Amino acid sequence: MMKTNGRVFKYGSNVDTDVIIPARYLSTFDPGELAKHCMEDLDSTFSSQVKSGDIIVGEKNFGCGSSREHAPLAIKASGISCVIASSFARIFYRNAINIGLPILECPEAVEKIENGDVIEINFKKGIIHNMTKTEFYEAQPFPEFIQKIMESDGLIKYIAKGLAQQKSGGE
Repeated sequence: MMKTNGRVFKYGSNVDTDVIIPARYLSTFDPGELAKHCMEDLDSTFSSQVKSGDIIVGEKNFGCGSSREHAPLAIKASGISCVIASSFARIFYRNAINIGLPILECPEAVEKIENGDVIEINFKKGIIHNMTKTEFYEAQPFPEFIQKIMESDGLIKYIAKGLAQQKSGGE
């Protein structure tokens, strides 16, 4: 995935994992089931309005709270193509990479992007284009190896792909 574009769902600071996917739904790891309840305690219309490719923008400390992988999984399964925030809770940040959910830290974008804006993201360059306002913001792109993890749909698939290539003698 080199680029994505979609409509923004913007939230505030300290969006915790219990709000992203409420604890009452943690008995399943089925991505489709998790997606149905994603953000429902914060935004009851989210699951009915989100479309594949849409983007979440959060302020500071996005994904704080418990270390459950359910939270980024629910976001990804709902169709969200990227989460942009001023900062992420470290365990959410790592879990997002592990499951292949693209995330970017960019305080300038968070400050200027509004709910409903349409933005395009170039992951290779870290460029966020706010198509609604005709503005550009620069985020630090991930190093190439993390981009490859994202393109592989997560760490496990990335490792499996690498092992398969080693077995076949490829690179």
